[in-house]
Amino acid sequence: MKGSAAKTAAGVLVLLAVAAGCVLFMVAMPGRSYSGPLPSLAPGDRQLATALEGHVGQLAGRIGGRSVVAERGLAQAATYVAAQFAAAGFVCRTQTFAVSGVPCHNLEVDIPGGARRDEIVVIGAHYDSVLAEPAANDNASGVAALLELARAFAGAKPDRTLRFVAFVNEEPPYFQTEQMGSLVYARACQARGDKITAMLSLETLGCYSDAAGSQSYPRPFNLLYPSRGNFIGFIGNLGSRALVRQCIGSFRAHAQFPSEGGALPGCVPGVCWSDHWAFWQAGYPALMVTDTAPYRDVHYH
Repeated sequence: MKGSAAKTAAGVLVLLAVAAGCVLFMVAMPGRSYSGPLPSLAPGDRQLATALEGHVGQLAGRIGGRSVVAERGLAQAATYVAAQFAAAGFVCRTQTFAVSGVPCHNLEVDIPGGARRDEIVVIGAHYDSVLAEPAANDNASGVAALLELARAFAGAKPDRTLRFVAFVNEEPPYFQTEQMGSLVYARACQARGDKITAMLSLETLGCYSDAAGSQSYPRPFNLLYPSRGNFIGFIGNLGSRALVRQCIGSFRAHAQFPSEGGALPGCVPGVCWSDHWAFWQAGYPALMVTDTAPYRDVHYH
């Protein structure tokens, strides 16, 4: 009996060691998260901050609710995003489909690549809101970042093609349904044979706090990540782990801002909660760049 109990205990310890190793494999990321005081804003950074605030104010403040049930706001938001792309010098293309008789638009612009132009990097964010909510953080903040990234890269000559896309219908009741804008879009890319080598979903980016306990997680990840919600997160599934590691490694090499990352099973609550999920369905590597949404933002939705 004693020998049997010892074997059982040894087996449990082996399983725990394997599980711990698997978890570390999923959360261990290259480089180190930045720590210490944030650098002062340069004049150009202050202009960028003003532009970001302006986009959020327009979408969440002046337009407000933007969804199929807030049809007028949805149309105004699409018009605003298209106008901002045009102001940055792009020709905006529209993918339109109807939901309950309401026209719904995905909006895209490209920066053609050079030597590897057939390889496409998609940067996307959804501009719709939950029902008639203003949705300043989820996801006017992500759209603001999308617009300013497109503006910053306008005129660049990248090796790969850069594609900036504003998606419709990410929020319930359309999330992970056939009427989700990013799923409609990703399937069209798949049908055309687009070679998307990476997709980054900009999802809920505006909430930060240095207060202890301001950040939460699904168990057991609360034991592995910091309790202060002052970092940007890079989150993908196991199939996109190489992309997650590449992106956070590059971010840490160039940015003086805290960051955390994880390549986690898609069943972990929160891992698939944005438009990157749609690209997984089409077989493309994709991740979410986020402030972790309801795990930090008490005003989420």
